[in-house]
Amino acid sequence: MSSKKIFGIVLAGGEGKRLMPLTADRAKPGVPFGGNYRLIDFALSNLINSGLRQIVVLTQYKSHSLDRHVSQTWRLSGLTNSYVASVPAQQRLGKRWFAGSADAILQSLNLLRDEKPDIVVVVGADHVYRMDFSQMVAAHIESGAGVTVAAIRQPIALADQFGVIEVSPDDPTRIKAFHEKPKNPVGLADSPGEVLASMGNYIFDADVLMDAVIRDGELPDSKHDMGGDIVPWFVSQNDAAVYDLNRNEVPGATDRDRYYWRDVGTIESFFDAHQDLISALPVFNLYNSEWPIFSQQLNSPPAKFVRDSSGNLGTTIDSIVSLGSVLSGAHIERSVLGPWATIGGGAKVTDSIVFDRVKIGPNAVVRRAILDKEVVIEAGATIGVDADADRARGFTVTDSGITVVGKGVHVSA
Repeated sequence: MSSKKIFGIVLAGGEGKRLMPLTADRAKPGVPFGGNYRLIDFALSNLINSGLRQIVVLTQYKSHSLDRHVSQTWRLSGLTNSYVASVPAQQRLGKRWFAGSADAILQSLNLLRDEKPDIVVVVGADHVYRMDFSQMVAAHIESGAGVTVAAIRQPIALADQFGVIEVSPDDPTRIKAFHEKPKNPVGLADSPGEVLASMGNYIFDADVLMDAVIRDGELPDSKHDMGGDIVPWFVSQNDAAVYDLNRNEVPGATDRDRYYWRDVGTIESFFDAHQDLISALPVFNLYNSEWPIFSQQLNSPPAKFVRDSSGNLGTTIDSIVSLGSVLSGAHIERSVLGPWATIGGGAKVTDSIVFDRVKIGPNAVVRRAILDKEVVIEAGATIGVDADADRARGFTVTDSGITVVGKGVHVSA
């Protein structure tokens, strides 16, 4: 890490409407992921592994469980003024919520004035990836730009799903233009079938970031968004650099997961990201001990796999099973089970995501579904078998056929 003083800001105030009903009772960054993690753990782990030791998490909507997770999990030594602190909307500039991600920083400038950093790393809280930000900081300092935007290469056919960065023909590290979800994108010079998509991660010189959000706050027609307003302004001033994730080397990465990044903003992408975890050679490897993903250490017994009351054996294939879970003669395949899940004899769970303390009764069938915390599936009940029946019971069913059952719902046979 640079000798300059680095400060981290995690933007964690989004509502996450597209992840409903998983966000009905919690902030999007607080949604469980991969068994015993929460989405925010990936951003925080990357910052900690990169050497940052002063990090704030800016929260707003339904933030209680997220605030509790941060306070219970992310404890650093106060002796060295190291901390991860959750900071809710404080209404320092009037009785109003954050109007956007840039406004969140504007309303929290007291944090920067107190710490007086040289450089600020600003990241989103709801992406799954690994990244060494110390390498990006070094590239930012070398560039001399006011802001550096992290970008990942994506197929040109997907350009209309992202903010796309057009680089300068004279210098591929400088941003010439920023296009929001372009319909007619132009491919990269060294790879015409790809574009550079913004990852929602930025590095700023602290003084220019403060000036930029203050200036933006005075514009009545601004949406006060980091990607939509702040970065385009820097581009217009020819003061924006881009950092291609292909330049980033994370210890312990494999060829299969080296440049993995996924925005899990929809039910489909959230589901697909879990499928990326469970193969023998996973697309995203949770087991990289050289760049660990940290989370709360549960005081729980190991998972247990036993025969059911009739002596029948269960099977668990290509799945993740978290601490405290008890599987009794059940068949589990291509699924992720959260802590303290209990699954009875003869039950079948395939292609599914099960959150904490879910109970699935004997002979129940759960197929291509997401079950939120403390859902109870009675013996013989089915989820994900009949989409029309699931909709009739009030469950969310996506266009691709993923059934989502909200927190604490009791499903009868």
